[in-house]
Amino acid sequence: MDKKVTVVGAGNVGATAAQRLAEKDLCDVVLIDIVEGVPQGKALDLTEAAPIEKHDAKLIGSNDYDASAGSDIVIITAGIPRKPGMSRDDLIQTNAGIVKNVTGEIVKRSPDSILIIVSNPLDAMCHVAYDASGFPKNRVIGMAGVLDSARFRAFISMELNVSVENIHAFVLGGHGDTMVPLPRYSTVAGVPITELMSKERIDALVDRTANGGAEIVKLLKTGSAYYAPASAAVEMAESIMKDKKKVLPCAAYLEGEYGFNDLFIGVPVKLGKTGVEDIIQINLTDSEKEALAKSAAAVEELKGVLKKLG
Repeated sequence: MDKKVTVVGAGNVGATAAQRLAEKDLCDVVLIDIVEGVPQGKALDLTEAAPIEKHDAKLIGSNDYDASAGSDIVIITAGIPRKPGMSRDDLIQTNAGIVKNVTGEIVKRSPDSILIIVSNPLDAMCHVAYDASGFPKNRVIGMAGVLDSARFRAFISMELNVSVENIHAFVLGGHGDTMVPLPRYSTVAGVPITELMSKERIDALVDRTANGGAEIVKLLKTGSAYYAPASAAVEMAESIMKDKKKVLPCAAYLEGEYGFNDLFIGVPVKLGKTGVEDIIQINLTDSEKEALAKSAAAVEELKGVLKKLG
């Protein structure tokens, strides 16, 4: 194929992203992981499914970044989950080191690639990749808003018993419990949900969206979400590869937009072949501005932790 995407990290999110990319027949896929045999095994398993799924994507698994050379897009999922007894600072320190190293290896081999960051804490890891890569801001993008918006859309669909295809929703801000779902801009076939359900029900769905990841962690007990996060990253990659120019909520580097500077935060962006082609600025109410400022402050705090760690 004429497109190549590397997925770094062959865990649940990375392997599922590789599967989605291949089965959509979007590109050839390289799956990289430090654990010997894991990316090779998963790539081979996916290759053996190809005749059944009817795609011709070439899948390669490797422990060596040389296999990633010439990638158009690199999806970075590498990192460790937060473990019992681990402080947030410990998590940031460990994953910042991983993302910095991964980014350095990728830049050497794919200097023209676009980076999609999935590793957590996401907004902070976008800053790490941006600084480590030296790439222009349009080529470093965080996956969060697409996932959070999908969760909001799913809950709206469940509440109203309507097709998810009719639902559009926006969630702005950092990826975490300070995210900012926007009911006014969330619609069913063009009708704002504020006209279709009570404020109490909307507030309940907003709260469930903000805690969507935690809800799944609680249910799984030994892991976290991966189907929806993988799908979200692939939707972004597809819009870039096909130059679809979809408007999607992503963590983008702001330089004055929405009143924020030098900050990765979730906002609506147009995704095309060069990455972030435009940041869409929408009018917010005072309460929405206040919520977004609170979310931005949480991201600034994470940046502060990174600076302290050096």
